[in-house]
Amino acid sequence: MNVFFIYTNWTKEEKKEVVIIHYQCENLIHYKFPSLTSTSRIDTDSFNSPNHSKHAHCVNFKNCIHKMKLLVPAFLLLLTVWSFQLPFSIPDLLSVLQHQHTHYTKLDPKDQPIDLLQYKDDVVIRVSLANSPALKEFLTRKDIQFNKWGKNNNQQTVDIQINEEELMKLIEKFPSLEYHTIIEDLPQRIYETFPLQEQPVLTKDEDFHAQSELFFREYRELSTINAWLDLLQSTYPDVVKLEDIGDTFEHRKLNVVHFSVPNDDIEHSDKKTIVITGGVHAREWISVSSTLYLIYQLIKLYNTWPNSKILTQLDFLFIPVTNPDGYEYTWTTDRLWRKNRQETPIPKCFGIDIDHSYGYHWTKSSDWACGEEYSGEFPFEAFESRLWDEYLNNTNKDHSIYGYIDLHSYSQEILYPYAYSCNQQPRDEENLIELAWGIAKSIRMKLGTNYNVLPACIDKDSDLLPDLGSGSGLDYMYHNRAFWAYQFKLRDTGGHGFLLPAKYIEPVGDEMVAAILYFCKFILSDDR
Repeated sequence: MNVFFIYTNWTKEEKKEVVIIHYQCENLIHYKFPSLTSTSRIDTDSFNSPNHSKHAHCVNFKNCIHKMKLLVPAFLLLLTVWSFQLPFSIPDLLSVLQHQHTHYTKLDPKDQPIDLLQYKDDVVIRVSLANSPALKEFLTRKDIQFNKWGKNNNQQTVDIQINEEELMKLIEKFPSLEYHTIIEDLPQRIYETFPLQEQPVLTKDEDFHAQSELFFREYRELSTINAWLDLLQSTYPDVVKLEDIGDTFEHRKLNVVHFSVPNDDIEHSDKKTIVITGGVHAREWISVSSTLYLIYQLIKLYNTWPNSKILTQLDFLFIPVTNPDGYEYTWTTDRLWRKNRQETPIPKCFGIDIDHSYGYHWTKSSDWACGEEYSGEFPFEAFESRLWDEYLNNTNKDHSIYGYIDLHSYSQEILYPYAYSCNQQPRDEENLIELAWGIAKSIRMKLGTNYNVLPACIDKDSDLLPDLGSGSGLDYMYHNRAFWAYQFKLRDTGGHGFLLPAKYIEPVGDEMVAAILYFCKFILSDDR
């Protein structure tokens, strides 16, 4: 008689192992498989492998039956509790209690990372547009003051940050307004995205990987990111090169991380290139951390499998922080800043939306210079878009760019071209959609997170106002350089919005690793 009970366990080293309790009367055998994951296949022949911990205890048949009678109800109870999928373990809970943020109102103002009181009268609400076309048009015109956060195209809702006084005006205009509050204490949510501890000092004297494990536990400010990239290059000089492609308006370096494993069998110019960018919009911190996490996982792959086709036959260009000035501003002044920080024709109105500044189907935005979607007065006016265009078409014009991924947040969507118009059909549209759904499936298989697939024009509301989707990096790269191009909008679907807690850095990063590996395998199979 054979009975198997299988469950997962966490070791003291915080590594997951699969434990199998095998009742084989007259033997009770306990197996541990530290290398397995939840999707691993267990070969029964491996039970006798010396690599696995095996403890056998001989018992008589009566004792075996007695123990089974006690163990089966206990095991069923364990399954019942486990079915609730509690999002924490006891050590995790204790850690949270030890490191949670106090309420910002209890802090001395000088101890706040930024001025949090600037948000005290604002809330984030989710408004239903399903039964009111007039409301959708009204919000598009922005006749009241608010900042758009995100939208859900399936549920026909939009998330907006709005002052309580402006919210009352909206309710007066639309008495039957359907909405609910998703973030009530906005200053506190903002405060909780900042690290409690000081930024780590990275040094060449300590192990790079040990420092990197600490690095990804929190969001990191620009100086720490640059220090980590410098350390990465000095640790792996044969495969990583930092390329300074120019200065931003505030004289910060715009850095490209060039990841390329030497291959004597392929000329460098013949390699297929994949471009991945993050941090175009300054407040979308998860896009920055995810881009950095992708780089780090490629390094780990290089350490374990340097001859992998993904590494030897592909070339990678990363821009982790496409908007350095804006990103720095979110750490020092306004956590929810979106644009870059260059001057505009209107005094004291700073910033151009980089993702509205590219030269393909550029249209001057209807938003004014102080608005979040201001396009500038002419194509490539944003320093960052101009530097990227010059780098691609002058410095690296020989790169054969097969894939382009632009990481953003939030809404869990994979967007394909075009953004500027829903009437313009992209080349290979059917294949673009099929590949996008394949990427979405790879993400879902990793951690169960669902990503929707849709054309970027729908997300941008180009069907209402054409200028909302004009001049995007997605359209520019797809039309001019990349065979396959997407914009990913990362977690979540609105519970946290742009203020995704740091505990999600690695899970979201793992989802992007699964997505990019799938994307790379597709690119390798593309024979064009």
